[in-house]
Amino acid sequence: MSLAVNDANFDAEVLNASEPVLVDFWAEWCPPCKAMDPILDALSVELAGRVKIVKLDVETNPGITSRYNVRAMPTMIVFKGGEPADAKVGAGQSRVQLVKWLESHAN
Repeated sequence: MSLAVNDANFDAEVLNASEPVLVDFWAEWCPPCKAMDPILDALSVELAGRVKIVKLDVETNPGITSRYNVRAMPTMIVFKGGEPADAKVGAGQSRVQLVKWLESHAN
């Protein structure tokens, strides 16, 4: 299962991580977000050690949500070296597309 991050631990878990980190910005009321959950949970195990996958609830973490100007759910941002490297908005990616995208950012 993907690790949950929040405004308080975001810098430690994401910005200071040694590997690339995919942050899934999601909300409880968002059906496409829930549809992505099983895929991201499986990929967090499959890509462990190469890409870290975390989830951030936008409703309870407005600081990080506004810092990265996230306005649509789901939004997935890959961070490398403490900086946003790439992003995808919406749940339109298949599992294969997500794997290919994340592997392109893996160490």
